[in-house]
Amino acid sequence: MRLGRLVLPLATTTLVLLSANVPVASGAGSWPWPVVGPVIRAFDPPSTPFGAGHRGIDIAVPYGTSIAVPAPGVVSFAGPVGGQLFVSVDHGAGLVTSYSWLSTVAVRRGEAVIQGAILGLTGVGHPGSTIAHLHFGVRQDGVYIDPLSLLSAGSVVDLIRLAPVPVVGGT
Repeated sequence: MRLGRLVLPLATTTLVLLSANVPVASGAGSWPWPVVGPVIRAFDPPSTPFGAGHRGIDIAVPYGTSIAVPAPGVVSFAGPVGGQLFVSVDHGAGLVTSYSWLSTVAVRRGEAVIQGAILGLTGVGHPGSTIAHLHFGVRQDGVYIDPLSLLSAGSVVDLIRLAPVPVVGGT
C-alpha cells in the first residue's frame, strides 16, 4: 500500500497529509522498531550469497536519530568499515542484527545490551542517498532475512505529518 495526499478541509485552514509516497511497512513480528519512520527501500534478497540485492530495509529518519536495540544481545561489532560506522548485535540462536551508516556509535564490542539500549545515532544513509536513513539488516544463521518478519506492525500515526495550507476561494 502507498500513502498519497489527503486533503482535509477545516474551518479556515486545510490540512494536507504529506508523505514521501513510500510503501507502508507492516511488520509481522513483535520487536519494536530501532527507529520510527517510513521504509524507503525494502528488503531485496540476493539470488546468490555474493549477488546484488538489498540486505535489509532503509528507514527514513532525521540525521542524528537515536537507534534503540529491539531485543537483548551482545554487540559483536561496533566501529568503522570503509570509513563508515556500523554496529552488529548477536541476539543468540543464530540471529544477528546490523545497523549501518551511523554518525555515532555508543556501544563497544562485547558489551551486553538490553532491549531499548541506544546503540548510536543515525547518519546520512547509503552513500549518494538524498534522504537520511538507517539501514537495518537481520541475519538468521548467516543468511539475510527480511527485518519486517521480526518487527511489530508500526502505527501509521508515527508517519503522519500535517501541514497547514491556506484555503483559496472557500469558506
